Amino acid sequence: MSTDMIVRDIEAVLFAAGKPVSVKQLVKLLNVPQEIVREALDDLRARWNTDASGLHLLEHEGSVQLVSNPACAALVQSLVKEEVSGELTRPSLETLTIVAYRGPVTKPEIEQIRGVNCSLILRNLLMRGLIEEREDPGRLQSTYTVSIDFLRHLGLSSLSELPGYEDFHGNERIDKMLSELLVASQESSQA
Repeated sequence: MSTDMIVRDIEAVLFAAGKPVSVKQLVKLLNVPQEIVREALDDLRARWNTDASGLHLLEHEGSVQLVSNPACAALVQSLVKEEVSGELTRPSLETLTIVAYRGPVTKPEIEQIRGVNCSLILRNLLMRGLIEEREDPGRLQSTYTVSIDFLRHLGLSSLSELPGYEDFHGNERIDKMLSELLVASQESSQA
């Protein structure tokens, strides 16, 4: 694989992740030596970390992330403030409901239930502080749960106080459906 292709692939991964990605993860994902990944990161840093770029490559404690140029902070802050101050949209409420009743739940599980990509909605709910993201080593991916702020906003002391919580949280039929949908999805993506 050429250096240009590795740079391109790292750029795509960092953009899609939207959060820090460890250099070790990049090495494993790309199946190339760490020195090659480091060279590609140096290339991206030289390309982005300039006054003329809206993006910067941030590296901290062995992880890298795409971030906005600090010079654009006020502009980005006004966008984020606008994004998190309005009312929740219907898709956001649907996603939040799934997280509340089925959490901890993975992004693919949420998307199987809703039938659409939920990346931006999850990002917005995270920014609003209504949900939390945690790495789940058993599932090898992030899971989402509601935050304490979510409970506080609803005046609840526990999720079990939600109407019908017990019926939906551990529902075997829903578990089976999700399991079947995820297996079918994985099989179709491998075909």
